[in-house]
Amino acid sequence: MTRERADAARNRARILAAAADLVAARGVEGLGMAEVAAASGVGVGTLYRRFGDQSGLLHALIDQSERAFQESFLSGPPPLGPGAPAAERVRAFLHALVDRTLAQLDLLLVAETAGPFARFGGAYDAYHRHLGVLIGQAWPAADAAFLADALLAPLAANLITHRHHDATRLKAGLDALLPPPG
Repeated sequence: MTRERADAARNRARILAAAADLVAARGVEGLGMAEVAAASGVGVGTLYRRFGDQSGLLHALIDQSERAFQESFLSGPPPLGPGAPAAERVRAFLHALVDRTLAQLDLLLVAETAGPFARFGGAYDAYHRHLGVLIGQAWPAADAAFLADALLAPLAANLITHRHHDATRLKAGLDALLPPPG
């Protein structure tokens, strides 16, 4: 793996910060490559070489948050990270995933609806594996793979957007889907 040059890393950080600010202010629809370049102090050509196009830039924004989220449930403090009982970790994971999804809902809506299976793969598979392991530990009689899909389904960005669900309702609904303790 090649290390990124220090100036390239600084440019990447400035670009992603500028893009995140623009998305926060104007939404995904208001994100233009020229505006991101101007706001981050780099040339438009640099932006296109680095990210390819607007879609690549959006995916980089998602990836940045995704890496931090995955780090938190793989090696962060309990109950989200290791060290807590499996049932507590499932609940903490789902609640954190609600917050993570809502924080980037507009970006995830674009990414997850880019094609018929765009939601699946990468992050979804990581979530599914993680939940499956924890569910198997917490509720050995449960069909862990099916329950993991059932718990992830309500967190599809298009469903959240369509139903206008908020964090409180999503978390309570997910909690209600979990098997009883013991």
